[in-house]
Amino acid sequence: MLELIGKRILLAIPTLFLVSIMVFSLQKLLPGDPVVAMAGEERDPAVIAMLRDKYRLDDPIPAQYFYWLRDALHGDLGISLRTQEPVTTLIAGKLPVTIELTLLSMIIAMALGITTGIIAAVRRGTWVDYSANFVALSGISIPNFWLGVLLILLFSVKLQWLPASGFVPLTEDVSQNLRTLLLPALVLGTGLAATLMRHTRAAMIAVLKADYIRTAKAKGLLPRRVILKHALRNALVPIVTLTTLLFGELLGGAVLTEQVFTIPGFGKMIVDSVFNRDYAVVQGVVLVVAMGFLLLNLLADVLYVLINPRMRGE
Repeated sequence: MLELIGKRILLAIPTLFLVSIMVFSLQKLLPGDPVVAMAGEERDPAVIAMLRDKYRLDDPIPAQYFYWLRDALHGDLGISLRTQEPVTTLIAGKLPVTIELTLLSMIIAMALGITTGIIAAVRRGTWVDYSANFVALSGISIPNFWLGVLLILLFSVKLQWLPASGFVPLTEDVSQNLRTLLLPALVLGTGLAATLMRHTRAAMIAVLKADYIRTAKAKGLLPRRVILKHALRNALVPIVTLTTLLFGELLGGAVLTEQVFTIPGFGKMIVDSVFNRDYAVVQGVVLVVAMGFLLLNLLADVLYVLINPRMRGE
């Protein structure tokens, strides 16, 4: 296990290095000049020159990258060109919001998607299977922003059960925090549940055809034991892979959902930073998201070994 983790960490180092080069290089292709925007309407040449010197924007691009990478390795991701706040402070303020929304969405997605996928596989070819596939296809097809508007009209405007937008930190009011996140989590979770349901169904159908499942049934084991202990455990490997990828996708920010519900998460921050040419924030957020993806892949590899004993020897 430790050897596996060590190998994955060694592979993560060059991956992060390449990601940092790509992010730093591609953001230079963004149109516009952030210094001109910071200088205000007068655009005093002296102020522009001072800002360029302050942020080393007149240095060659390789030198700029070297300074940024050196500071990033020491935990300094730079200063926001718009707010003059440290990027680490901005990320620390937005990351808990995104993580909380992501966790709540994934709980909903796994509870709905995996459960319905198992039922659809067991009841393959029945009206239950067809209904589950129809609902899953609908969930994949409906855009998040449209579903969000419908839920706001139903639960916020008509029934007045939940707030339509806004966010209350968990440290201030737990109940109100959950009420503000429930609708966006439902929007994201139902869409992910549809994807999880289809993959769970396909994996379970493949496993249920295996010889050892027929042997377990022939021994007289309870159907629930055969499905949950023998079939589901062996079908979890592709489900774990998909779950970690979906989690990483949400960690990058659900832009449209955050915009609809006014959630101050990663997605909204990175979109605002791109429009404002706030290079330091864009670089910092993408680097943190890339690290999140690598950690999730490491977690998936560890879960593979724990789920499937045959992989422990490998």
